[in-house]
Amino acid sequence: MTNAAAVLLTAGLALAASAGPQVARDVSALAWMAGHWRGVDGGMEMEELWTAPAGGTLLGVHRDVKGGRTVSWEYLRIEQTPDGIVYQASPMGRAPTPFRLVESGERRAVFANPQHDFPKRILYWIAADGALHARVEGEAGKALEWRWGRAE
Repeated sequence: MTNAAAVLLTAGLALAASAGPQVARDVSALAWMAGHWRGVDGGMEMEELWTAPAGGTLLGVHRDVKGGRTVSWEYLRIEQTPDGIVYQASPMGRAPTPFRLVESGERRAVFANPQHDFPKRILYWIAADGALHARVEGEAGKALEWRWGRAE
């Protein structure tokens, strides 16, 4: 390899490393989240439903049922804005809290709002077995995680 080629290769690798994580610019990149997802953990029946991307949004709802009663629920919205993709969470009907998409891949999305008390990050991904996972993270290692399979 010539010195010029080595310099160009090194510069290219440095540029790629400094580029940071990939971030989708269009909500259609999150189409893998769409569907009806269900899971059970410790007697808690959990489900999350996401619409297919359309009109610059994905719309979602989450519900937890225990002992035959709904114990929590949440309206969710992922929207394309001029400043990027934003996840809006409205637990139990409260005003929405925004989380900006900061990283995305073929089957993974990370949203963050460092100013929020908890959570500060929301992660979604599809595992190798096809299950949808969601994880919320805060400070000092505080985290909660859910796992759902596709509802039939």
